[in-house]
Amino acid sequence: MSDLSRLGAAEAARRIAAGELSSAALVAACLERMSERDDAVRAWAHVDAGAALARARERDAAPAPLGPLHGVPVGVKDIVDTADLSTECGTPIHAGRRPRADATCVARLRAAGAVVIGKTVTTELAYFRPGKTRNPKALDRTPGGSSSGSAAAVADFQVPVAIGSQTAGSVIRPAAYCGTLGLKPTRGLVDLHGVKALSGELDTLGWFARDVEDLDLLGVVLADGWPEAPDDSDAPPAFAFARTPWWDRADDAGRGTVEDAAKRLSGAGATVRELELPERFAPLAEAQEQLMAFDMARSLAHELEHHADELSDVLRGFLERGRGVAREDAEQAVALAADCRAALADQLAEGEALVVPATTGEPPPLDGGTTGDPLFCRAWTLLGVPAVAVPAGAGPGGAPVGVQLVAPAGADTALLAAGGWAARHLG
Repeated sequence: MSDLSRLGAAEAARRIAAGELSSAALVAACLERMSERDDAVRAWAHVDAGAALARARERDAAPAPLGPLHGVPVGVKDIVDTADLSTECGTPIHAGRRPRADATCVARLRAAGAVVIGKTVTTELAYFRPGKTRNPKALDRTPGGSSSGSAAAVADFQVPVAIGSQTAGSVIRPAAYCGTLGLKPTRGLVDLHGVKALSGELDTLGWFARDVEDLDLLGVVLADGWPEAPDDSDAPPAFAFARTPWWDRADDAGRGTVEDAAKRLSGAGATVRELELPERFAPLAEAQEQLMAFDMARSLAHELEHHADELSDVLRGFLERGRGVAREDAEQAVALAADCRAALADQLAEGEALVVPATTGEPPPLDGGTTGDPLFCRAWTLLGVPAVAVPAGAGPGGAPVGVQLVAPAGADTALLAAGGWAARHLG
């Protein structure tokens, strides 16, 4: 593997700006890694290598950097519109679809100087039916979903950063399964125009990186009103370890990883206290699923009415279930989320991050036909609060297991500071 393909986005941008590295060389190294690994990992839906290299050469010819991602290659989930590459949403229903314009987030990436290197594999319409991608750290296991290709490509050094999205657990779960970092920011900070809509109350753009600095850099580029990073200090952060109301639905590996992480963070000097979440958090996971079904039955009504035979049984069944969810139940879920969002802010001290499971355990085997259970992500997605997946070791089968850190709405950069510290001590 070329050392260039191991570079993070911020470091690569610094070297390109200093004239120590060309964008063309970096993009070529990533394309080489992608082609070496494509038979095994299968992270990409569409790549135009010639166009990516041409964009890179344009960046190299520019008189000055366009922005903080100048010359850096980025992967984009295949539910996000790109004018120069097909956006097929992981379904034959949208085969060959070429959007007329870039999604707002893609336009921002390009304005910051990034080179969109390709479209990463998504599950079918960003729901549960797996795509072709395999877990790069355990090829016989799922990479998670729905942002399967984005997580796998970053974890496998095929691209420094990649865009995903989360409606239930589609950033945090694949990041945890693939052993990389993933951020789901506070909902509403990033414009979703041009991203395939599933739920206006739940959809959140997220992104993957191997360095916390890169997660923050993408926030600066993509978000309106991204908070200032806290003062750079290596003082240990404070954590609150919560077993959550769904604790008994994790397996031994899932529970053991989080308990062990809490111990290791404490041993490294962090303040770690145990926190029992209020009883009113118990229905959050179920409420998220109800709201998601209700919204998706409406956002994907065209696909269900005109292309039902091209949908998987699992997605068709979920949409039909959503048609039966009462509007009052969906509204109750939104009200519960508002109540618990405020309660979470009350439960945590300023700068304190919640430590909770990211997944039920190790990634399931590929032949199980599942991308894993998003159970431990549902509540935080419903609340719209920021969450970051941090690698925390391996399960008994040798596959990655991560932990999830959560903070109150708007505390994204404080969460990343805690996540960076945790990543250094858990890695």
